[in-house]
Amino acid sequence: MPTVRVIDRDNVERSVEAPNGATLMEPLRDMDDGVAAICGGMCSCATCHVYVDPEWLPKLPPPMSDEGDMLGDLTGRQSNSRLSCQIVLNDSLSGLKVTIAPEE
Repeated sequence: MPTVRVIDRDNVERSVEAPNGATLMEPLRDMDDGVAAICGGMCSCATCHVYVDPEWLPKLPPPMSDEGDMLGDLTGRQSNSRLSCQIVLNDSLSGLKVTIAPEE
């Protein structure tokens, strides 16, 4: 079961686990102060926006065009921005570090 290191909006780091095949959005949505994930993972709201630690970016598949479109509308977009609903967890991503982006 992959473990992800998450820095929340209060700059507190914690570890969360999720089964292989789950999206990163799922454990982040379940956190008390996690992502809103209003669309439920359909890549249509960007309320699951995270910043991926730069060392982990090459280990992720590149964003699809619809993810890029959603991220393009965000004022807080950074070069390491991703939608957590589009990151599928597996054992090779155990240790992934992300920061939950500010709400927009």
